[in-house]
Amino acid sequence: MDRIRIRGGHPLHGAIRICGAKNAALPLMAASLLTDQTLTLTNLPHVADISTMAYLLAEVGVGIHMNGHAPGGGASGRVFELTADRVTDAMAPYDLVRKMRASVLVMGPLVARYGHARVSLPGGCAIGTRPVDLHLKALQQLGAEITLAEGYIEANAPKGLKGGNVVFPSVTVGGTENALMAATLADGETVLANAAREPEITDLAHCLVAMGAEIEGIGTGTLRVRGVKALHGAVHHVVPDRIETGTYLTAAAITGGAIELVGGRLDLIEAVVDLMTKAGVAFEPTESGFVARRADSLRGVDCMTEPFPGFPTDMQAQLMALMSIAQGASMVTETIFENRFMHVPELCRMGANINVHGASAIIRGVPRLSGAPVMATDLRASVSLVLAGLAAEGETVVNRVYHLDRGYERFEEKLSACGAEIERIRDD
Repeated sequence: MDRIRIRGGHPLHGAIRICGAKNAALPLMAASLLTDQTLTLTNLPHVADISTMAYLLAEVGVGIHMNGHAPGGGASGRVFELTADRVTDAMAPYDLVRKMRASVLVMGPLVARYGHARVSLPGGCAIGTRPVDLHLKALQQLGAEITLAEGYIEANAPKGLKGGNVVFPSVTVGGTENALMAATLADGETVLANAAREPEITDLAHCLVAMGAEIEGIGTGTLRVRGVKALHGAVHHVVPDRIETGTYLTAAAITGGAIELVGGRLDLIEAVVDLMTKAGVAFEPTESGFVARRADSLRGVDCMTEPFPGFPTDMQAQLMALMSIAQGASMVTETIFENRFMHVPELCRMGANINVHGASAIIRGVPRLSGAPVMATDLRASVSLVLAGLAAEGETVVNRVYHLDRGYERFEEKLSACGAEIERIRDD
């Protein structure tokens, strides 16, 4: 397995172009199943999860043409043309779905358009129980019959889906996306209450409208969808990745440098900006994005992860790495996933002072971290260890970085261009 080696202690300076959001691109790719015309997506990131979804869609018969880069898109502007005019099999097999739980997003579009879907129960990062029961209950409210057998979900609606009222008992991003896509082709009106409001869902809704869907309440917790008989093709530019943006601004802060995030949008990360500002990070808008820099000594801040517009769970590990060298004490409370503190023992190996009590972690800042060999356990945990390594004295080696490749494009190259001493060690 590949490893990443970092020699820390170098303040980062330069510019990093932000990719399109992986978590927006995945449901957008699944939305191609809703029409027999071509859906063109621009600004797709070149990461492993996008490749996995492309393989899955090709497996069911979607034609995919990769058309280089969008004009002005730079290295992050890949274009996919997806055409689902010859879908041959409404099944998503275990071998692909086990690699990435977002694969379950093909279920809603398949059952909505074809009346049937057979999708393996999903896999992905081991960060806690993330059941798909809310996805299934939502589809049942729209008239689908659901059965579970031999590790697969069978969804059937031979006469088509019917509009209905779906009240999510808790906020679910994937469940909202699956139900929203399915509702666009259902007969009648569907109301999705307590829907997730993440920017990636707003991006999906705007794309669906461009394809001919009728959706009201975009960006709110209540979505109203009037089903149409068919959707058509469209061209859609994927929203910038707010988690990648937050990760690189943390790199600037933890090393005491300044980085311009080209294409980054402050309006997508307001909760992160508010908290980071309190911690001593400054932000300055530019013509092409914004600059993040450490404006003062880092100060400890308390944080609780929440659904959007709250502080994102996908930024919790990065914040904890930053708080490890901040003055004073911090408390980070995780409310989304119960197993998302697996990076804590690895940070402690580097000299961090962190104690976990249930769903909260108390971090007491130390003057400096020390390089050490560490092990990545999931996507965001892996990047938090790299961030810690950038600030640490000596050498850090992060093992099992295949997690990192699922969500970050050209990660070492981007950091190296800003002055980081970082390299990938490829094992035979």
